[in-house]
Amino acid sequence: MQAMEVPPARVWTRRGVVAALVGFVALMAILHMGIGTIYLTPLQILESLFQRDDSMHSHVVWALRLPRVLACICAGALLGMTGAAFQALFRNPLADPYVVGVSSGAAVGGALGIVLGVGAGWTGWLLGLGPLVMGTAGGLGALALVVSLSIRRGILDPNALLLTGVVLSALLSSVLSLILLWSGYDTNVVLGWLLGHMSPAHWNRVTTMGTVLLITAPLMLSFGKQLNVLAIGDETAQRLGVDPHRNRPLILLIGSVMVAVTVGSIGIVGFLGLVAPHISRRLLGVDWRYSMLGAGLVGSALLCGADLLAQRIVANAEVPVGIVTAVIGAPFLIALMRRKD
Repeated sequence: MQAMEVPPARVWTRRGVVAALVGFVALMAILHMGIGTIYLTPLQILESLFQRDDSMHSHVVWALRLPRVLACICAGALLGMTGAAFQALFRNPLADPYVVGVSSGAAVGGALGIVLGVGAGWTGWLLGLGPLVMGTAGGLGALALVVSLSIRRGILDPNALLLTGVVLSALLSSVLSLILLWSGYDTNVVLGWLLGHMSPAHWNRVTTMGTVLLITAPLMLSFGKQLNVLAIGDETAQRLGVDPHRNRPLILLIGSVMVAVTVGSIGIVGFLGLVAPHISRRLLGVDWRYSMLGAGLVGSALLCGADLLAQRIVANAEVPVGIVTAVIGAPFLIALMRRKD
């Protein structure tokens, strides 16, 4: 995944692809908001968006479908960009946003938030934020533990980081099982959230994920040039003036915040952060300044499509969106592992 200088014509081509991806995300959003028990035409959706009133169409769009589709867009972008950054950071095409154990910590924290009812009796603005707050705290706590155990001679060791993340994930999975077993809480509620839960899409979750995306996405994209160099190797990066020991922890922290907030908001959505970066690189090449942005857009479109399928696969029921992304992403992963470069 070596970065190369891009001719001006190729830059414009990539900008065109990015613009097309933005249009595709908008198309998927309109499709997502239009299909349901009450079908809405694109014109009805646009009228409801720009002329909010007391009509049924306006209520359906603003109270039910718009927050849900925005949650899909934000969560997909956060996971897609983090997956791309981690694949470059660890120089591993099979790395995903959950590789360092942050998701397991966020899952344990979020499950505790649900079981203990954190925030359930607070103001309406805090409705549904108990799992988010607890999940984010759990994810960042797991990151702190993994990083502290992966420092060798004052330097963060990437190999130790991956190994420690795997071990901690296994440990936290056991802790999560104990929580479900001993809590006496309805496990279907917790499992439904853990497998990717887009409903109900409260506006406060959208606001939280959207705010985090607006802050972290520019920060992550600003490391695009550094990731281009880090993807080659630490020795080459140092010769080119990029300090891997300073940049790697910063990128890891930004990505972990993105993952922790996403898992705390909607649970674990598997394979999305793995598949989206590969599709983006197919379209935009290996320049991480573009492919990271593309991965975020692809992730948004994929999650919108997966959530639309999750609502339609079973009649009168909703399948967790994480199951849909796993069913779609698993064959992609198998094909990737069998592919000979």
